[in-house]
Amino acid sequence: MSDPVAVFTHPDCVRHDPGPGEPESPERLRVLLKRLESELGADVRIPAPATAEPLLLVHPREYLEELKRVSEAGGARLNLDVYANEASWDAVLGGTGAVVAALDHAHEGRGHAFVAIRPPGHHALVETPMGFCLVNNVVVAARWAQRMEPEWNRVLIIDWDVHHGNGTQALVETDPSIRYISLHQWPWYPGTGRDSERGVGNVFNLPRPPGLPAARYVADLWDAVERATTGWEPDVCLLSAGFDAMKGDPLGGFTLEPGDYAEWTRRLRDRLPEAPVVSLLEGGYNPPRVAEGVAAHIAALC
Repeated sequence: MSDPVAVFTHPDCVRHDPGPGEPESPERLRVLLKRLESELGADVRIPAPATAEPLLLVHPREYLEELKRVSEAGGARLNLDVYANEASWDAVLGGTGAVVAALDHAHEGRGHAFVAIRPPGHHALVETPMGFCLVNNVVVAARWAQRMEPEWNRVLIIDWDVHHGNGTQALVETDPSIRYISLHQWPWYPGTGRDSERGVGNVFNLPRPPGLPAARYVADLWDAVERATTGWEPDVCLLSAGFDAMKGDPLGGFTLEPGDYAEWTRRLRDRLPEAPVVSLLEGGYNPPRVAEGVAAHIAALC
């Protein structure tokens, strides 16, 4: 039997609370961790919070200091869809610590890793929070990976959240060392992610309507993975692992089931056997279904 995949998290990620009625609630992480620990016996690890150093590879100091100031003052609504409370800055540092620890784990050859953190990150821009996101976790991970010793020069980011990762694309679309693939519902929030948006040839967008058979979404994402990695083998694969593309999610209209995530994961391991996989939780707003999807994904990583 394979060893369990290491799961990295931090309790401060549960303390970030946008308030009653918000879909990006602490319950998302509570339900997930309970299932991973009690039912699957996952190897759950709680590393120390990070300093601001990894975050400064992506976000300016002034922006980070403003997030810290707002949080320490008790919190505030930052815009229409992002709220910070008194624990939000701690959640950012705790989540970033989990990201760094997961990368260290994979870099040392100890296996794949799943990062169970919130708030999500793929909508966050350089100095603008957006779509429940405060900092762009996956781009922070990519930039940190590229400065490790020895560095991982080529980074593949696969984003299977039902929403387009507009922040991620904006942060990497001029950098040929990072390739970004996004399967997302169209038209839908945030209104970006047309297939004509190619960056410097490193962006592979797959805008798709809701309600298609799950097999169509599976095949289309896999076709993009093959195109992106033909003649270009990444050193590490980062997954913006949203689970709001599953059937029944309140914020999406895709039809995926847990087995579809497992299928993608198995294919990815087979195609890129030398590239460790580090998955970062993004969206997913039906907590029991998110837990099912993550469990299937992690089982396929084993």
